[in-house]
Amino acid sequence: MRPELIRATDLLRLNTPEAVEEAIGLLQNTVYSFSMKVCGHPEDAEDTMQEVLLRSLEHLAKIQDPQELALWLYTVTRNRCWRMRRKSSHAPANILSLDELMPSDEELGLLLQDAGKGPEGNLLRAEQHYLLHQAILRIPAPMRIVLVLHDMEELTTEQVAQVLDLQQGTVRIRLHRARLSVRKEMNQILSGTSESSDKAQPFAKRSKGGRSKGVQRPTECHDLFANLSEYLDGRMEPLTCDQMRVHIESCPACVAFLRDLRTAIDRCRTLETPCDPAVASRLRAILTREYLRMLVMA
Repeated sequence: MRPELIRATDLLRLNTPEAVEEAIGLLQNTVYSFSMKVCGHPEDAEDTMQEVLLRSLEHLAKIQDPQELALWLYTVTRNRCWRMRRKSSHAPANILSLDELMPSDEELGLLLQDAGKGPEGNLLRAEQHYLLHQAILRIPAPMRIVLVLHDMEELTTEQVAQVLDLQQGTVRIRLHRARLSVRKEMNQILSGTSESSDKAQPFAKRSKGGRSKGVQRPTECHDLFANLSEYLDGRMEPLTCDQMRVHIESCPACVAFLRDLRTAIDRCRTLETPCDPAVASRLRAILTREYLRMLVMA
């Protein structure tokens, strides 16, 4: 959970004008940033921020627990985003299969050559964040929102499942595919390619009949790629985890891909999309006055 929500909960309990204004500011940043990551349009994110927080003022006065605040805020914001969201022009027509998200032998070879030096090395931080946001908006919405809630908004799998009304197993599956998808999209953007799903060649080149040509990756590699999120998040059974670790240590290609995926996840966790300060300031003043008025009338 974002520390801002814990801080906001503590501030709201003080009921002083200064504390309330600071708390409202933290909630504004949370709602706007989440909306931008999911929908990608500043105007929609500003409208969502205003509507969600106005609707939430009465509820905020009753919340005592940061987790309750997080679940309420993200659920209401998700519902508003889903009503307002516009279809991305880059969104795929179909959700890619797990095999289509796996790296080809050619891509693994390039990862090995890079030896951990990604193509974004010479980009400014602002450019990296912009390109990452574009990559996130290119992945299918059902996976995108799981990625945003889990890796960016720092909710647990259980909390994400509650917000989205999903089974925890479904959340984990979508999270893994979302991570693979954003890694793939980011690398394609950085390398200047526009590889489409029908041209994807996981593991080895494919013939027109669908059969693979060339050297296939070992079965252990395929199993590893299919379970990397479980491995990275520490959800594997100890024996299975040890088996995967043994394979990773003996397979340079898997080491390179694991490093690349972890880099993609770390990028996502640092992405922030702040609101225009002037817009945020005006709304914060209105929300603070209304919240304090409600306290007096209660």
